[in-house]
Amino acid sequence: MIKEKCRKNKLLFAMIVICAAAVSVMALTLIISFRSTETKFVPPEFDENAVKGIPDVPDDLGWSEIDAQVFKFSVCGTLNLEGDTVNIWLTNPEDNSVWIKARMYDGDENVLGETGLIKPGEYIKSISILKQKKDDENVSLKIMAYQPDTYYSEGTVILNSVLQRGGEE
Repeated sequence: MIKEKCRKNKLLFAMIVICAAAVSVMALTLIISFRSTETKFVPPEFDENAVKGIPDVPDDLGWSEIDAQVFKFSVCGTLNLEGDTVNIWLTNPEDNSVWIKARMYDGDENVLGETGLIKPGEYIKSISILKQKKDDENVSLKIMAYQPDTYYSEGTVILNSVLQRGGEE
């Protein structure tokens, strides 16, 4: 009877050790797989085409200032597709305390193109389009704001519009 009790205790101890080892292996696998799927934030570059000042935008493009409460920006409401670029005249007012950038999406939420970062007091005339688009296509223009140096988000504004062929500069 004592031998049988010792054997049961040894068997129970072995089963506990095996279960603990299995749980440890599963936890380690989860930790490793979670770390390997993390995406590291890569700060966007500044736009090499950014120009200091306030642009002289044609009146028929619906260029206006938008107040997102934390930041302001100006952009065209009428988006003209000219070859492989879309004129947006995105402007970051000098009194802003954020860096901004824009990304354009098609109706299926595929990225069509994007700007680099634009500092306060700068503007960018256009976005280069990555693939040929047709006239009268619905698009979204996502304006993102970042704190300087830390790149913490200061908010996002999404504007819906339609690509139009041509237009005056």
